[in-house]
Amino acid sequence: MTPILHLARGTISMCVQAALEEANLPHRLHWVDFAAGQQRAPDYLAVNPKGRVPALVTDRGVLTETPALLEWIAGIATPRLMPSDPWLAARVRETMSYLASTVHVAHAHKMRGSRWADDPGARDAMRDKVTSNIADCAAYLDAQLDGDWVGRAFGVADLYLWNVACWFPGDGVPLDPFPRLHAHHDRVAARPAVARVIALHTAD
Repeated sequence: MTPILHLARGTISMCVQAALEEANLPHRLHWVDFAAGQQRAPDYLAVNPKGRVPALVTDRGVLTETPALLEWIAGIATPRLMPSDPWLAARVRETMSYLASTVHVAHAHKMRGSRWADDPGARDAMRDKVTSNIADCAAYLDAQLDGDWVGRAFGVADLYLWNVACWFPGDGVPLDPFPRLHAHHDRVAARPAVARVIALHTAD
């Protein structure tokens, strides 16, 4: 079967879609409308009980969680989109883990504070910290970039970083003060596969 990617506009699913495009892997798209609450609809929860995107339906089952999806795509892509050297691969995974466990969570405190707190005051406090937390993340990521790509060659971690950095201006953190991160973001966005993804996510 042709894999089906369940995705939503502007979400972290963009980097998974871009990875599929970069790898030239046939796939179909199923858009989930968050504004309409489709992620909580029974038919989508039957696909992904977590009620989140991305989710990829394959002939081997359903795969969720962005790092897992990117790892799988990287492993079957030709050429591979993950270093073959164990140390270099671990360093790339280090960045991907940081994006998943720290940066994405800090971003989510702006709109998804109810995941962590019921008290409105606590949610407001989390929201108030978003800009400073994301600025700290951007500074760290900028300092870590010492070449064109996260690893020695372009790979899925670059798509992941690009996707997350797309959110920074909306979180009150422009990319201009972080020249290496900004250049990396523009470099990834200029790739034809990524440009196709951007066009789909920004179309009326």
